[in-house]
Amino acid sequence: MKIHCPNPNCSNHLKIESIVKDGSFKRASDSRTVQRYRCKVCTKRFSRASFALEKYQKKRRINSHVRALLASGMSLRRCAIILGVNVKTIERRVPYLGAKARIKNQRFLNKRGRNKVTHLQFDDLITKENSKLKPLSISIAVDGDNRTILSAKVSQIPSFGHLTEAARKKYGKRKCHHKEGLKKMFDEIRPFVHQEAQIRSDEHQKYPEFVTRYFPNADYHRFRSERGCVAGQGELKKVKFDPLFTINHTCAMFRANINRLIRKTWCTTKEPARLQDHVDIFIEFYNRVILKAGAPLTPV
Repeated sequence: MKIHCPNPNCSNHLKIESIVKDGSFKRASDSRTVQRYRCKVCTKRFSRASFALEKYQKKRRINSHVRALLASGMSLRRCAIILGVNVKTIERRVPYLGAKARIKNQRFLNKRGRNKVTHLQFDDLITKENSKLKPLSISIAVDGDNRTILSAKVSQIPSFGHLTEAARKKYGKRKCHHKEGLKKMFDEIRPFVHQEAQIRSDEHQKYPEFVTRYFPNADYHRFRSERGCVAGQGELKKVKFDPLFTINHTCAMFRANINRLIRKTWCTTKEPARLQDHVDIFIEFYNRVILKAGAPLTPV
């Protein structure tokens, strides 16, 4: 963390030469000793905590517990009951934990260095925004060899199938942002995927456009979607061999561990931005904790 004067009107605002230590204090929220600093130019006093995402938080001790519970199928209210705090406290933690998870996810991908992904699988997981008449899509990309989640982006899509007429009658015409979501996902994963990688997906009509644009030299294969089985809430397929097992298994893990994605649940997403935060929290926990602990690897 770089320390500099937080006063934007200071002549040495972004310089560290004018910063000196100025004592310390014991923070009540987590009993840690925090270093204080002072700017010699404008005499502004601040601490290391002034630059942290946790600034102004009064219950820092619960952050790691909230992260683990949200990535383990718990609802916001159940997290509040277990931790003995108000549900509003948990609600305020979701954007913070999401922002912190995105930073950690980027660092995690950057650590791969030259070990670029040579087997990419991607697909979309369909969920809803408060109602089945307002669907959302989560575009997910994974490493087909070690099941690392590379990216997942939430996007708005219009209602489809037998609910189309009812959705238009109640909410009007709903814009489709699916292409924007796919673009964000491919923009994020392109630096970490080999240009001649083996890429697999289902037969969605929008996928070839993006694969051709971002990975023109890739070995791209599309597979017909199969009938889902009950065990993975429709994500795991009822076949002896599934060529898209890795991405389907990952989507099943999303549904099992993010409460608002379970097919039959009382919990729904009110704001797509909060769903994106929740998804990013799960990705960070999945890559750094679940995969490290050793989840099942063999297709069934």
